[in-house]
Amino acid sequence: MEDLDPTFIQAPEHRSNSNSIPNQPEEIPVIDLSRLNDPEDIQNVISEIGDACETWGFFQVINHGVPCEARKRVEETVKIFFDLPMDEKIKVKRDDVNPAGYHDGEHTKNVRDWKEVFDIYFKDPMVMPFSTDPEDDGLRVVYNKWPQFPSDFREACQEYAGHAEKLAFRLLELISLSLGLPKERFHDYFKEQMSFFRINRYPPCPRPDLALGVGHHKDADVISLLAQDEVGGLQISRRSDGVWFPIRPVPDALVINIGNCMEVWTNDKYWSAEHRVVVNSTRERYSIPFFLLPSHDVEVKPLEELVSPENPPRYKGYKYGKFYVSRNRSDFKKLEIQNIQIDDFKVVT
Repeated sequence: MEDLDPTFIQAPEHRSNSNSIPNQPEEIPVIDLSRLNDPEDIQNVISEIGDACETWGFFQVINHGVPCEARKRVEETVKIFFDLPMDEKIKVKRDDVNPAGYHDGEHTKNVRDWKEVFDIYFKDPMVMPFSTDPEDDGLRVVYNKWPQFPSDFREACQEYAGHAEKLAFRLLELISLSLGLPKERFHDYFKEQMSFFRINRYPPCPRPDLALGVGHHKDADVISLLAQDEVGGLQISRRSDGVWFPIRPVPDALVINIGNCMEVWTNDKYWSAEHRVVVNSTRERYSIPFFLLPSHDVEVKPLEELVSPENPPRYKGYKYGKFYVSRNRSDFKKLEIQNIQIDDFKVVT
């Protein structure tokens, strides 16, 4: 990644200096989950989460129950892996058949991202559709790939992912309550969950004015939980006017954002915000997202409880696994056409 290959260059309207306020960060809510221990404060926390999901699509949580020691162990272990020679890293390289493992050529909306990643499925093995063809009911089984070195890579990652998944379901219940629904309303969608855990490494970039660590996108999942280091670089697009602003790193906090599934389930009440990652020329950056995904056979569509004649469904239903496979293959390499987006399922009125 020493030279800036043209495949990394963003269109002018998508570069880091476009439509942004980098020196005037908005403050998305930082919510202290220890307040849930106070019966008199629980409803306030639920309301604050709901307001954040509707206004920003993002919030941060502290005192969230994911041990700092588990996160630190992952950070230290994966740095050792990413510092290995490339011929060692590609021994566990992912491909267009098995999307688990190491990759350094990911694309977002057909522009290459300035990063390296390592993807790990929460369920191992994990089942997903064989193809994007709606008429093809075939399934395939994928397995995680684990490097031989460092020797504790697998253990460290699985330990952290277990804590992250537990928090994800806790947040899912709070989000459900914020919608006036039973806290277990979404649980049946995750019997064969496709959730995965990722480590991102963003090396210093010689032209941060031209490239992005991750291009502008919305997450295709239900909710995402992100641990980011002190370097910073995550930016989100404001719902009210589309202006980009940075998310300030808060020590030991996790950044939570709403994905496409929740946006559709709530019929656009809750917002899946576009976001991106800017890079810099001097410091590498690490982040660790956990993506909560439903089962492959779940049909994602607006919930019956949240639609009415006055608020009709704004989306057609879609099979989550087929959507995921289509998005995943377009992430792997540049395609000649734009990859599938959630807006493709919007009901035309």
